[in-house]
Amino acid sequence: MSISLYSVTVPVLKQMLMALSDVLKKGEEHSQQRKFDPLNLLQSRLFPDMLPLSRQVQIACDFAQSVPMRIAGLEVAAYEDTEQSFAELQQRILKTLGLINALRAAQLDGSEVKEIVLRPGTPKEKKLSVEDYALKYGMPQFFFHVTTAYNLLRHNGVEIGKKDFMGSY
Repeated sequence: MSISLYSVTVPVLKQMLMALSDVLKKGEEHSQQRKFDPLNLLQSRLFPDMLPLSRQVQIACDFAQSVPMRIAGLEVAAYEDTEQSFAELQQRILKTLGLINALRAAQLDGSEVKEIVLRPGTPKEKKLSVEDYALKYGMPQFFFHVTTAYNLLRHNGVEIGKKDFMGSY
């Protein structure tokens, strides 16, 4: 039995984006209950050289839409990365969900794309099979940024746990 590229990407991305949306709601509620500026939470980092919470969410959304779009051979939408509030990040997640919800299994599973080229024309150019791109690069990148966003919220006292991270499945 083979597993389709669609089934190992799109439903998983949807599940985790919805879970990310839910933990962000809890983060916003946490800042309201504690009466502090939500920007403090959105700009939080675990260490000075890492990207803040808001950027982790943006990058997670970037990978959530780029992984299946590239596999399907479709153009990847470019976002502005201007979100500064919880509401704007929620809109970004909704926009990303809209893009991936429009994809059908046949677009990924029957893709003509045989190879994904990362950073084309640069010294860091890398060519990957579609399967390697999805399973060894794209999905791990997505999970890294979702996990980091979760960890930033938890580190800052938001009461979330594994069930929140996993979301509904």
